[in-house]
Order: sequence, then structure tokens, then C-alpha cells
Amino acid sequence: MRRLLQLRGQFMRWPLAGFFCLSVCLSPVVAAEPAIDDAAVADDRLDIVLDDSLPVADFGRLPLRPNALPDAVNDMLERHARALVLREALTDERAQRRLLRRLRREVTELLSTEGYFTPTVEIDGDPPALAIEPGPRAVIGRVDIEFEGAVAEADAERAERRDELRRSWRLAVGQPFRQSDWSSAKQNLLDALTSNDYAAGALIDSQAEVDAAAARVDLRLRLDSGPAFRFGDIEATGLALHDLDLVRRYSTVRAGDPYSTDALLAFERALLSSPYFGSAQISVDRDPAAAAATPVRVAVAEASSRRLSFGAGLSSNTGYRAEVGWSDNNLFKRSWLFNTAVRLEQLRQIAFADVLLPPAADGYRDSFGALAENADIQDLVTKRVGIGAVRARIRGNIEIRHSISLQREQREIDGFVTSTQKSLALNTSWTWREVDDPFDPRSGWVLNAQVGGGVEGLLSDTNFLRTYMKAQWFIPVGERDQIILRGEAGLTSGKADALPQDFLFRAGGSNSVRGYDYLKLGVREGNAIVGGRVLGVLSAEYVHWWSHQWGSAVFVDAGDATDSRKDFEFAYGAGAGVRWRSPAGPIAFDIAYGEREQTWRPHFSLAIAF
Repeated sequence: MRRLLQLRGQFMRWPLAGFFCLSVCLSPVVAAEPAIDDAAVADDRLDIVLDDSLPVADFGRLPLRPNALPDAVNDMLERHARALVLREALTDERAQRRLLRRLRREVTELLSTEGYFTPTVEIDGDPPALAIEPGPRAVIGRVDIEFEGAVAEADAERAERRDELRRSWRLAVGQPFRQSDWSSAKQNLLDALTSNDYAAGALIDSQAEVDAAAARVDLRLRLDSGPAFRFGDIEATGLALHDLDLVRRYSTVRAGDPYSTDALLAFERALLSSPYFGSAQISVDRDPAAAAATPVRVAVAEASSRRLSFGAGLSSNTGYRAEVGWSDNNLFKRSWLFNTAVRLEQLRQIAFADVLLPPAADGYRDSFGALAENADIQDLVTKRVGIGAVRARIRGNIEIRHSISLQREQREIDGFVTSTQKSLALNTSWTWREVDDPFDPRSGWVLNAQVGGGVEGLLSDTNFLRTYMKAQWFIPVGERDQIILRGEAGLTSGKADALPQDFLFRAGGSNSVRGYDYLKLGVREGNAIVGGRVLGVLSAEYVHWWSHQWGSAVFVDAGDATDSRKDFEFAYGAGAGVRWRSPAGPIAFDIAYGEREQTWRPHFSLAIAF
């Protein structure tokens, strides 16, 4: 005769709760067993009283004989079957019977959560051990998913949504039944329903009908989507220095848009990545009565408006570094962000001040600033001052930056001032990112393209056009390893001796061609290396991660920077290094051999996608 067991609700009760229920209801079950005499029943009842109220001696554990159960299930029994801990010595048959009853109840209930509904549990051998014959593991026989509410309406769009939800179901026909998989699949289905449009969706009924004899479980679920939701107005709490308009400028949701958890998460990330807020939590009113325009509720904690910072570091490119900075995110009480800093490096010293305005309604963010720099790199001394303005916007995975800059540069070579250049340049930069992790990518790619130039007589010493492209490609290998391919190409037209170094190219160093000093590959002028109008760099790297945090790499780099394409000749570098996943991203420690100079050089850098 078929035995049908129904498990209702979203979650099965815990094994301990089931054991407690069985213990309380034990008396009539024991009385119904004809093989047990009254004395045995009395012993069992006494055992229950002692088990629940009095401390008992520890007589070790009953061993578990090898069986056909998976290792993970045996481990679960070892952890959770309390009856395996002996409360009395198994010196007579009555003690073994008492233990066996407890084991059968507890082991049967535990195994049912893993899909074994007809196990045979015995104690045998000398010394005694627990023997389990699990029986067949139940599999999913049928899955019925029904819908109510707006999603059940008879139109093509909702029919496609229902089909999509059914396709997302994770516990397929023929798959072994496990209680944890059943609970997880239900939650995943509910999340899929409520992630878009149906914020008040609910799982109103779920059944797992078990046919133990046939080792089959039929699943039935019914979900009520409720009405389709749309976003309403944004409400904010926690504002003191800034106003609601600033919060709205970071919003990725608009009144009237269909409800989407992805849009809310993007809004939350935008607020948290801004300099204005230390924390942000976003929720909506899930009352079906508010579905036509559900309020978007934002709770923020504002970050400190003023901040003094200090920093120190070491780079294989520019040597030791110390920095002091100051920021104010409410300049003139207008939520303008003011950043200024002085950075002192062995080869370069920089002072700058920038003002960033809050995002505009169209998503663009404007900024302007000034910079002064002194650098002595490869015997080329440059002294530069400049001012500029930038308009930037991030839309999806694309970042666009339009800029205008005016700068004046003075060059010194071999202790003599050789030239002074000035330029007024317009530049546009596009960056595309398609990676699985922006700080520690394992797969995907990043591409940056730039174009800019200036006109002679319009605050520039020469006509020029500069184009530049850089790409990185991350290819996963196996479970942990990856291949990283990198390339750079640049070309500038115009008179090189009339252009600031910003618009020319040099190569070499930790993020360029390893095995060569920082910016060592370029055009020789006297004892100095200056920038050229042509750039090309290629790199291939294989990274093997020994653990989540530590890895090693081997690589080959090639590149050069020259003043003309006919003079271009690749300089090769190859080596190996260590990778460490720091909180800021992977840090690379490399040693590389430069073929052109026949010298080994160390390099270290923060190895993240640009």
C-alpha cells in the first residue's frame, strides 16, 4: 500500500524539534509494539525522563558501520544524531533495545531530510555498532508551479514571465530530494518573482508529497504575485549637511519606472561610493495599496564633511612617497567636493587642488582644478603647471570623460633649460568594463580609448592630434588560474619638441614593460630619455593561485616608444613574481630580465584593471 507523507510550508522543522515531539508522544507508540513487555516500557519511560531532566554519564559513542550513504550524509549523522552518544553501557539486550528505539526515531528523521524515507536501522556486532541500510533515495517525480495575482493574467508578456520563473526552478525532475535544496529552491523562486515588478509577491502554499515506497517526491507550489509595482517619489532621512536633491542626483530609479531590486541596489551602491554618505539603506513600501507609486525610502548617515589624511608608500617606479591631503565635501555649503594634496616622491613632487560638483540631472559630473608638478625621471627634469576642467559620466559599463586643459612645461636636460612648451588641449576618453569583479577581475575585459589635440596659435605651440588605446583581457583557466593579456598603442602627430610630455609616450616599469626602469624606453636626447610620438606595448601573463590569497605568475612583456614608426623595435622583458590579494586588490611583486639591457630588475605594483 502506498504511503503518502505531506510536508507543508516553506521550511521543515528542525530535527531536534522533531525528536522532541516524538519523545513526548512515545508512550502510545511503545505500547503498540507487542514484542516489548511492561518492564521494558517502564525502562524506556524512565530513560526519557532521565534524558530530559537529569545529567547522565558518558559511556562513549556508538560507532557507525560503513554503509551506502554519501560521506556528507554520514558526517551529518555523526554531528546531529544525539543518540549515538551512549548514556548507559550496552551490557544487556534491554539497554540495546532502548538505544535502538531512540536511534530509529532520530536517524529516520535525519535521513528523511536527505531523501531516504525507508531506512533500516539496526545495532549488531561485538562490540556493538550502528548498521544502516538506507534504501533508495527519493527523487523528484513532478513539479507543479501555479501563479495567482497580476502575473497570472492572460497576456503574452506575463505568460513569458511565468515561463521564465518556471525555467528558473532549481530542483528538476529526476534530481535527488533534499530538504535544504527544497527550501533553497523555493526561496530562489520567490526572489526571482519579487526582483522585478512584484514587490509584494509571496509563496502562499508549498507541498512535498512523499511516496516512500516508490522513492518519489512530487512538488507543488503556489505563488501570489500581488499587483505590479512602480516606483514613486524618493524620501530620505538622516540628512543634515546635504539636502534631498543631492540624494536624487545619485538615483538610478525614476518615478513611474517598474519596480526592480537591481535598480535599488544600484542606487544604494551609488550613494555608498559617493563622498557624502557613510551608510545608506533603501527600501520601498510593499503595501499592495501603494503599488501604483510606491515610495522609495532612503535612510543615510552622512560622512564627515572635512577630512585630513596622511599617506606613505613605496613604488618601484617613483620610489618612496609621502602625502598629506585635505578634503571638504560641503564647500560653500553647496555639496561641492574640494580635494587638495601635496605628494612627495623621490622622482616626482605634485601639488593639486580639485573641485567636483554634484552629479547633474543627466548623470554628468563636472570638475575643475589646478596642478603643479616637478619630476626628474630618466635625467629629464620637467616643471609643469596647469589648469583644467572635466565632464564625466558613467552609464552602465561605459565611462566617458571630456576634458580641456591648459598647461605650460619647462624641460631641463643635463642641467640646462632646453625648451618651454605650452598647449591648450581638448581630450575625450572612453572606458568600457566587462569584468566579473572591478577590483580583482578573473574574467572579462577592459578597454580605454582616447583622442585629443590642440591648434597652433590657440594657446598651443603646434598643431597636434594624440590617439591612445589600452586593453586588458582576463581569461580564466581551471578553477583558480588565469591568463592576462595586455596591450597599449599610441600615436601623436605634431612637432615632438613643441609638445608637453603629457602628449608623448615613454614605456618601461611595473605597469608597462617589466625588466626596464620606469619610463626608460623612449627617445634619447643627451643623457635623458624623452617622450616619443609612437608607442606599442604587449604583455602576456599566467597567474596560478595556490590559495585564495596567494599566487604566483610568469610573464613576457614587449614594447617601445620612439619618435617614428621606422625606429620602433620591441624591447623584451620576462620574469616571474608573487601575487597577494590585499583588501585594495592584488599586489604584484615581480622580478624581470630586460633583454635589451641584460639586467634583472624588481617591480611591485597594485595589479588591478585600469
